[in-house]
Amino acid sequence: MKKHFFVAIVLFFIAGSVSAQYYQPRPRPRAHNRQETYNDNFRPAFSIIGGINVANVIQGHGDYAYGTGTKIGANIGVGMDLPIIYPLSFAPEVLYSQKGYTSVTSYGEYKQRTDYIDVPLLAKIHVVPGFNILFGPQISFLVSTTNTFDNGYSQSTQQYYNNSSNGYNKTMIDGVAGVSFDLSRNVELRARYTIDFNEINNNGDVYVPNYRNQAWQFGLGFRF
Repeated sequence: MKKHFFVAIVLFFIAGSVSAQYYQPRPRPRAHNRQETYNDNFRPAFSIIGGINVANVIQGHGDYAYGTGTKIGANIGVGMDLPIIYPLSFAPEVLYSQKGYTSVTSYGEYKQRTDYIDVPLLAKIHVVPGFNILFGPQISFLVSTTNTFDNGYSQSTQQYYNNSSNGYNKTMIDGVAGVSFDLSRNVELRARYTIDFNEINNNGDVYVPNYRNQAWQFGLGFRF
């Protein structure tokens, strides 16, 4: 986990420093009303982020396919908002993000929790004062996987820490699309959808299917 967190932080600050080289701040009039206050959000900012994930998976084709349900997790981390040229800014983040799924079979209930370090590298479009659209790629580093099976009589748990020997890819490339609403100069409401572009296991079987993670993320960002 330390290695992945270090890589994520390096990517975060490299992306931020590159973007900052292209930003030339321009003077803005003093805010006199609500609309001008929202316009003033087009400025360099550092954010603390927190929220929830509503996660599930999309399965590949095969005889192992079975129904899955959502699993609730958390996302927490930091981000930056780096203006490039109005209305475009660059918004890199580093998030600890919990994903996974549940499944009820004829043998019992199966739950999987996967913990990732996500590094979204997003373009942010300030569409109108107070409303923004975000989209772009994301790199996800697997930290741990926890599988729990309950057959109604007993429960067993297996946990893997950053270990590809259990059939899981450790690095995923994702796509992200979402929106944010400026509740004030320093608080934003966030909603987005993320999906893996590559599969968690290229050679799926009945034990480790070749699925892709997907998650709806909701939360708040506090800007400084």
